[in-house]
Amino acid sequence: MTAAAKSVYYFGFYLYVVGLTLIIIPNVLLKTFQLPETNEVWIRVTGVLALAIGYYYHRMGAANYAKFYVYTVHMRVLVCCAFIAFVLLKYISPSIIGFGAADLAGAIWTWMALKKGK
Repeated sequence: MTAAAKSVYYFGFYLYVVGLTLIIIPNVLLKTFQLPETNEVWIRVTGVLALAIGYYYHRMGAANYAKFYVYTVHMRVLVCCAFIAFVLLKYISPSIIGFGAADLAGAIWTWMALKKGK
């Protein structure tokens, strides 16, 4: 498995943890990041989506599907930028930037691995 494949593969596990936490005990995660607790179903829907995306990352990393890695870099940077914009627009607490930072860190890891692999 290439270094880029590993970065995507392991990021999938991060998404599994986030997704399962949002499905099973969402308010624990929300409270940790100083976000308001909720009983709305949407937080669990978000967890299912995170779990699904984690599966794609995990399987594409295991399959060594290199084109996917480039696309993940683009979108993970976008996620971080979107979360910062949401904070600046006062839509949400600045604590959401922690999730954006995790995406950005994963994007940088993958990007560096892709550059090193060429």
